[in-house]
Amino acid sequence: MTFQEQLYKVLIEGNSYRTILGGLLVTLQITAVSLLFGTLLGAGVCFLRTRKNKVVSAIAGVYIAVLRGTPVLMLLLLLYYGVFARAGFAPVVVAIMTFSLNLSAHVAELLRAASKAVDIGQVEAARTLGFGRKEAFRLVALPQILTIAKPVYQSLIVNLIQWTSVVGYISITDLTRVINNTAARTMQPFLTITIGMLLYLGLSYLVYGIFALTNRRKKGARHAVD
Repeated sequence: MTFQEQLYKVLIEGNSYRTILGGLLVTLQITAVSLLFGTLLGAGVCFLRTRKNKVVSAIAGVYIAVLRGTPVLMLLLLLYYGVFARAGFAPVVVAIMTFSLNLSAHVAELLRAASKAVDIGQVEAARTLGFGRKEAFRLVALPQILTIAKPVYQSLIVNLIQWTSVVGYISITDLTRVINNTAARTMQPFLTITIGMLLYLGLSYLVYGIFALTNRRKKGARHAVD
């Protein structure tokens, strides 16, 4: 069988490309929603982690430690087959909960580390100039925190895309499961899995490209102001 025939069998025969695109869409949807909720929750956990109240800070610290140290697959199985087994939640909902919780722990620790890297003297200087505490944080500290955290946050998004590949364990037909099913049906595992890897690679570099584009625009805006 020629390469063209193999490619036809994997992508065209039986409208396989539509099934693959459908799995890709599921992966993107889970990633996007989990990214949104995970980031917002992570910011809230970071806020609690940096409080002066030792009890609140300790609880947030345990939350971060447990979720960062727990394999995503184990957490997914625990929530789906254990915690929410009788709740009737759709598998996609449980998957989003899982990735949101896991991501939130990483985001919380990332933001906490980034906030420590900010020169507190700049915030204090803004306060002496008449800025309020919230205003000084929003205008002086927050932009620096986001800039410091940006490269690692980019990697977290790529990791999240890769983490979603385990959702097939709870019967979600994502990209990985579609690729696996297609490989078994067509008896072309090497070509089919290679296509799946290229799709994941494309998603990863799409994220890198978006961040690189925002960095260029930010530099261009600075040069325009100068």
